[in-house]
Amino acid sequence: MPANPAQEPNGTVVTVDFVRHRNAMLVRADLGPLFTDFYLHVADNKLRYTPEQAALFKAALAAFTLHCASRPLNEHIAWTLSFQEPRLNLFLAGDNEDCTVTGRLFTENVREAAENVFFSDIVPRRGVEPRRSVVNFAGGDVFAAVAVYYARSEQQPVRLFDLGNDRYALLVAQPDCDLAWFASVDAEGVRHPDAAEQVGHIQSRNYGWHCGCTQQKILGAIAPAFRADPAGLFGEGETIRVECPRCAAGHTLTREAMEAYLAESGKKG
Repeated sequence: MPANPAQEPNGTVVTVDFVRHRNAMLVRADLGPLFTDFYLHVADNKLRYTPEQAALFKAALAAFTLHCASRPLNEHIAWTLSFQEPRLNLFLAGDNEDCTVTGRLFTENVREAAENVFFSDIVPRRGVEPRRSVVNFAGGDVFAAVAVYYARSEQQPVRLFDLGNDRYALLVAQPDCDLAWFASVDAEGVRHPDAAEQVGHIQSRNYGWHCGCTQQKILGAIAPAFRADPAGLFGEGETIRVECPRCAAGHTLTREAMEAYLAESGKKG
């Protein structure tokens, strides 16, 4: 179920604090519950990722969830990290109104490019056109890619910490940040910041893994292709298997359901 910051804790609790006198935002979480939900999703949908691919996605999911928690509550956010070596795309989507995240890996038909590319899309609120940022990055380190995105697009220094046992932290410099402290603080300093710093709590949010894809939404997504070429979509069969483009969950669609959807859509139109 989608999580909501106004409800009882559900899923992964992410805390957002402000390090006083250093002028930095500190976002921390035990992401174990979220990772468990992701691996259950992979198992339920019989998705096949290598350990290396899964580790890349896990790092991206950690960075993305902490990033979402640092952003306004009405934002909808999507990241795509396109790697050339290994050739794959990591896609993540976040809904800050419901505090949910989802995502998937694309390992086939990934476009060849001269460099790795980081795409960020932000919808400030429903009904508003998305704002896209595109930056290039080098190497296969997800955290380094996120740091490049922040530096070039958000124009803020950022550091990400793997604190062990599925705990992670995101440190974001704010105006007038003490950059010498920012660059030198270590994992212990962000794990227990109040041992040496004055820390003010801003908020806590509860993030859960949830896509919201349904058969009706998938039918709507492929309806134009069916109208254009029904035989090309279904061939001589009566069913097709379609993956959700956001989370890779499999949906079995029948020709009968597709025709019924189109007939109902025609009535509404």
